Amino acid sequence: MNALSLVLVLTGVVLNALAQSLLKAGANRLGPVEFSLSQAWPVTLRVLGEWPFLLGFACYGISLIVWIAALTRVPVTIAYPMLSIGYVINALIARFWLGETLGTSGWLGIALIGAGVALIARQGA
Repeated sequence: MNALSLVLVLTGVVLNALAQSLLKAGANRLGPVEFSLSQAWPVTLRVLGEWPFLLGFACYGISLIVWIAALTRVPVTIAYPMLSIGYVINALIARFWLGETLGTSGWLGIALIGAGVALIARQGA
């Protein structure tokens, strides 16, 4: 995988992970909502009024474009497993930005994900 391909893959992964964290931050601000047809419009308006949702949607949109560019250069058998890096990014964001906790087994699982991604990345080198 050349440098441009790696940058595209990692940029897509980071933007996707950031989008997830922003959606969670928005959901925290929104609080519990009732999902029913009668509440669809009021909930939609509340969602569109929260900046973390809007920024998360933008990150998703940009990540989609970047991801398509990455897939034109990298086999999906290499690129797709790289999305697992998003778990690591989200765990760190959740810990340090959202104040969530993760136990020892969670951190061990993330370390295993990192090892697996490293093995797959070596395959693509």
